[in-house]
Amino acid sequence: MPQASPSAAERAAVISIGDELIIGQSLDTNSKWLSERLTSIGLTVIEHATVPDDLDLLVRAIRRLADACDTVILTGGLGPTADDLTRDALAQLLNEPLVEDSASLAAIERWFTRSSRVMPERNRVQALRPASGTHLPNPNGTAPGIRVSRGSATLHCLPGPPSEMRPMFEDHVRPRLTSPAGRLIRTRVVQSAGLGESEVAQRLGGLMDRHRNPLVGTTASGGIVTVRIRDESADPVNVVDERVEHTVREVRRVIGDAIIAENDRPLPANVIERLRQRGQRLAVVESCTGGTLGQMLTAIAGSSDAFVGGWITYSNDMKTSSVGVPLELLAAHGAVSAEVAQAMSKGGLDLSGADHALAITGVAGPGGGSNEKPVGTVWISLASRDQPPDVRCFRIPGEREAVRIWSAITALLMLDQRLRAVGPARLLRQTTP
Repeated sequence: MPQASPSAAERAAVISIGDELIIGQSLDTNSKWLSERLTSIGLTVIEHATVPDDLDLLVRAIRRLADACDTVILTGGLGPTADDLTRDALAQLLNEPLVEDSASLAAIERWFTRSSRVMPERNRVQALRPASGTHLPNPNGTAPGIRVSRGSATLHCLPGPPSEMRPMFEDHVRPRLTSPAGRLIRTRVVQSAGLGESEVAQRLGGLMDRHRNPLVGTTASGGIVTVRIRDESADPVNVVDERVEHTVREVRRVIGDAIIAENDRPLPANVIERLRQRGQRLAVVESCTGGTLGQMLTAIAGSSDAFVGGWITYSNDMKTSSVGVPLELLAAHGAVSAEVAQAMSKGGLDLSGADHALAITGVAGPGGGSNEKPVGTVWISLASRDQPPDVRCFRIPGEREAVRIWSAITALLMLDQRLRAVGPARLLRQTTP
């Protein structure tokens, strides 16, 4: 069943504002977060626009998307400096003067008082809004939000920092948004590893027909190919749910041997959750990755339930003194070897008291490689208390940072396979040394 085109009342757009986003100094995470919230309501996000701190370009972008949608959310450009232009763009778009909102000014002054600071005069500009607009309170910063209307469109302007934007959306935007009458959106996610995106697409075949409902698409990131399923219709809930479930069953049928999760959580979060469910704990011993694996794990809230910590044993001396790798093993085989990787993981397991230990040693580059062990050669060892060691060699292409990140991801996939009790047949880039 083809998907019907949503009306303007069902459409939404997100505009992210800032030079730092355009030139890549900062990553726009707001659009992803907002789109997930808007989709869960039943709105169709038709565009993410990223606009620099340029008044004319910003006015043009707002006008274009306000003509196409009834809901437009802007983030950024509400600070006190000369390059914060959201207020001016709204005033120009609406042909209205900016007026000072007394309640907002008082709130900004209180924020500085609580911080034991004197409010700079420049911050007074943050209390300005178009004459017809409404200010949205911001208890987490000095930038109030602004809500204005233009024709049938409502524009919600939120601060850029996620710690300020998200509470403001939940408190002052989300309650005003309603699902289009009779329209239902259902989504599912299936993650896979070990198959390239093109091979996944080939297996999915007709499921990826762009005129099909549910719509099936793929995205690839960090070695994970994610199959995304979305159904949009006015059909009864039970009909939609069965249609989505049928599609999920078909996805399982064609790529089942590569599926690692049926959720949208990142790989480290899924690994932590599986460890937590088993009441088990993990330690790490890292060499060429320099703490990358530990960082991925500790980025997950609550990871201390299952991750005890680890060692960065960058030098041979540290490998010996920290986790007990024998000097004769290093002399005989070198730091980048199966023997040393296994000794690192065993030492980590014994010293940490954890149930599993992952060890990584390799040549991340750009120098240090040889004919026998070229740049990108990585040994990963998994030691577990209840199973034999799992030691594998990988040839990971790319520059230094790519080798480090892929090594950490591959180590997590090795542990994930063990926790799910599936075979190692299609793990990333495994090679025989």
